[in-house]
Amino acid sequence: MSTAKKTPKPLDEATSERGESRSELAYRFILDAIKEGTLVPGTRVREADLATRTGLSRTPVREALNRLLMEGLVANDPSRGMIVTELDHAMINELYAMREVLEGTAAFLAARHASEVEIAFLREISERDAQFSEPADLVKNNRLFHGTLYRCAHNRYLLKMLNSLQESMMLLGPTTLAKAGRPEAARREHGLIVDAIEQRDAAAAEQAARNHIREAYKVRLGELFEREV
Repeated sequence: MSTAKKTPKPLDEATSERGESRSELAYRFILDAIKEGTLVPGTRVREADLATRTGLSRTPVREALNRLLMEGLVANDPSRGMIVTELDHAMINELYAMREVLEGTAAFLAARHASEVEIAFLREISERDAQFSEPADLVKNNRLFHGTLYRCAHNRYLLKMLNSLQESMMLLGPTTLAKAGRPEAARREHGLIVDAIEQRDAAAAEQAARNHIREAYKVRLGELFEREV
């Protein structure tokens, strides 16, 4: 989806309509471009280009880029200048290690604190996954499942950390759900997480969530190794 020709005026209008700062608008524009794959890891990001695409001045764009730099979503490369961050093997390992800890904790707390209605919704999302075959639909439903799991933990500080981690996950590239057999495996893993939460077995819920992230990590590593051969 191309937004380059339509973005400048709507962004400027949105500032007055919603009261958001231009810096925040620039930040959201760049973040969405990374999420949608318009700006892929390794892409050089230039203030002037982004200012033209958004219809904003270079100052809010610069502020947005500095914020993204602090969050690790963009980086300064000695030869290319500022780029969308590329994750190496060590960084990917660290990312999944943290995801395993945080999502395991979310599942543990969800088993203790989620309401019956929340658990029923989590089950519904998990079962709904079987209706989809397109990667884009699977990704959307997967995000809904994990986002709901985070909220079921009822811990605002954990939620903040998980949301920040999800932004870093955008740098991984194409979803592992496009891999043959992975959607079915992920659906079973989600089901085990929900089973444990329904039974209010916090330890089992944490272990199921940790196993789910480990399996996703194995698939991710496999894809990386295949590309390098």
